[in-house]
Amino acid sequence: MKWLFGLLLLASLAFFAFMQWGGSSSGDGKNLQPQPPLNPEKIKLLPVVVSSASSIQPVVQVASACMEWGDFSGSDLTRANAAISTLKLGNILTQRQVEHTIGYWVYLPPLKNSDAVERKVAKLKEFGVEEYFVVQEIGKWQNAISLGVFKTEEAAHKFRESIKSKGLESAKVGERTSKHMFTVFVLKNPDAGVAAKMATLQKDFPDSELKAVECTKPN
Repeated sequence: MKWLFGLLLLASLAFFAFMQWGGSSSGDGKNLQPQPPLNPEKIKLLPVVVSSASSIQPVVQVASACMEWGDFSGSDLTRANAAISTLKLGNILTQRQVEHTIGYWVYLPPLKNSDAVERKVAKLKEFGVEEYFVVQEIGKWQNAISLGVFKTEEAAHKFRESIKSKGLESAKVGERTSKHMFTVFVLKNPDAGVAAKMATLQKDFPDSELKAVECTKPN
């Protein structure tokens, strides 16, 4: 009987050990035993080891940003020049010229002779129109008077309506298939304050475009 008692005793000890230690890995949270406290003074940080050069991320180079505002010609260029000069941008402001082969112009049809041109010019000044150009080249447009050249037909019609409101009814809109020069204002690395002022200024010129571009390197 002694051997039976010893066997039962061993079984009881094994079961007790399982309940105390093995039960913590059974997934039952009720039997989890508290873990011994950590000793922070014994914790050591291992150095970070870079496995290879390929794991190093390249530094992204950010290109310098400029702004362009355009395109302007004729009376719009005069107005834009006056408006942007109020910002006193100094040497961050430059201009560049762009050429468009096909544009739209607002014009007065060709007049018979130079005397008729002079009378019409005097009339334009009475209407408050100061920007004009008399076509001198020989051909069907000789002695026509150009009142403005525009990149889009919509902009040309808007200008025609504005001068019609002054009483100049004879102005027309047409396509002008010749080379026209336009001016674009360029701002080099403007700060946030200048960019905000330009955005406000552009609202007075709805046919213009204000955009961010990468600064071009000087030649």
